[in-house]
Amino acid sequence: MNQEKSVYTIAVIPGDGIGPEIISAACAVLQQVASIDNFTLNFISYEAGAGAYQKYGNALPAESLDGCRQADAIFKGPTGLPEVRLPDGTEAGVLGGRLRNGLDLYVNLRPIKLYPNVPSALANRQPGEIDWVMVRENTEGLYASRGNGVVATSGQAATDTLMITRLGTERIVRYAFEEARRRNHKKRVTCVDKSNVLRSFAFFRQIFKEIAQNYPDVEAETMYVDAAAQALVLEPDRFDVLVTENLFGDILSDLGGATVGGIGVCAGANIGDHYAYFEPIHGSAPRLAGTGRANPLAAILAGGLMLNYLGRRDSAAKIEQAIEQAFRQKTIILKPDGSAETGTQVVAEAIIKQLSA
Repeated sequence: MNQEKSVYTIAVIPGDGIGPEIISAACAVLQQVASIDNFTLNFISYEAGAGAYQKYGNALPAESLDGCRQADAIFKGPTGLPEVRLPDGTEAGVLGGRLRNGLDLYVNLRPIKLYPNVPSALANRQPGEIDWVMVRENTEGLYASRGNGVVATSGQAATDTLMITRLGTERIVRYAFEEARRRNHKKRVTCVDKSNVLRSFAFFRQIFKEIAQNYPDVEAETMYVDAAAQALVLEPDRFDVLVTENLFGDILSDLGGATVGGIGVCAGANIGDHYAYFEPIHGSAPRLAGTGRANPLAAILAGGLMLNYLGRRDSAAKIEQAIEQAFRQKTIILKPDGSAETGTQVVAEAIIKQLSA
């Protein structure tokens, strides 16, 4: 976490589809809390994503990457469009792999929280009963094979390699225990793996147990991923912090999102020792672009995570409280598909009103 200061430079990647709309709404909320708490956020926009690929043949131009490296933090909208593809058929505008590995952002942090008056897919669940965070290793695991998978010359088989290293596991597990201390909720860390089947996960679990001995004040437990998937539905209130490999964390955090009203209310932080970027975890939803119905909550929540990273924990807490109060007063209403019934700008204005109250 950074030390608190008075002026911050934020590199903004507006993104594709609904990205510019929801990032603009989130920036308005961030500017409001900054003015209340007497600090300055200097937002500098950079081109990146599918639009940049179409324009420059590069989804992350060198100038944009340099700007990200020089900023105090990076605030990113969803990038990528289904029709903009690389020659191999994969999406050209997706930046996750390039930023996470290029900047060594080994932590992917995804809070999952049920807010008031947001219907859950789980019957009779109330706010406070679902409030946990996924700490996902972000640079290795099965996704380390991104772009490097092997297809047999016969065309009848393909393979990707799951990579687990001691260094990668030690640092993500330490972060998970430190996060449990920061949250000060149940103070429990759950290691999610498949160590009964795969040696790589047995190695992950072994290192988890080693690190856990250094945190006697935090409960440590282990769980197989299939059991964890079931428990996140049947007893989500048991969880505080989960730590796991890249692919498992990706899947389980989206499952968690479905229990709290959809991933439209889920934000993600990608954090390393020197850089960090913050984003909504959902996609660019091009069909909603320009309609004014895109839900900016995940982007606003991502802004709160960014303020925490910058050392402005009180300001982040104010945004969280404003969102909760807006939901309680029903000035924010979400449709079943996760879009904003009241409109993008109305959601931002409702939160700004609560901040100013």
